[in-house]
Amino acid sequence: MYKSKKPYLYGTGRRKSSVARVHLFPNGTGSITINGRDIDEYFGLETLKLLVRQPLATTDLLGKVDIVATVTGGGVTGQAGAIRHGLSRALLAMDPEYRAALKSAGFLTRDPRMKERKKYGLKAARRAPQFSKR
Repeated sequence: MYKSKKPYLYGTGRRKSSVARVHLFPNGTGSITINGRDIDEYFGLETLKLLVRQPLATTDLLGKVDIVATVTGGGVTGQAGAIRHGLSRALLAMDPEYRAALKSAGFLTRDPRMKERKKYGLKAARRAPQFSKR
């Protein structure tokens, strides 16, 4: 079994079809690494970077902890939401006092919305084929 040299806290986050495994290293420099790349390199949009940093801003830990996240599946927005969820869970493991602030901001709630499945006889989940008036 792999053992990290530095102690860390762990949180799993999910959003749509994305799953994020977040490792939180206390007493860090504030670096955020996602799939081996820096957050600025991984996410192009500033809103997605802001989304990931929201739990840190809420708990006043911005620049005080290091984050290493591994995220799979889904698109960039779903992945950012999954990282936010996992980071919130890891922060909760770090200090249970953060629960009230994180819960009131809605970061601990798993967003249940998923893509609706395609139905037979239709072109998509609800999109019906168009017929001519013949």
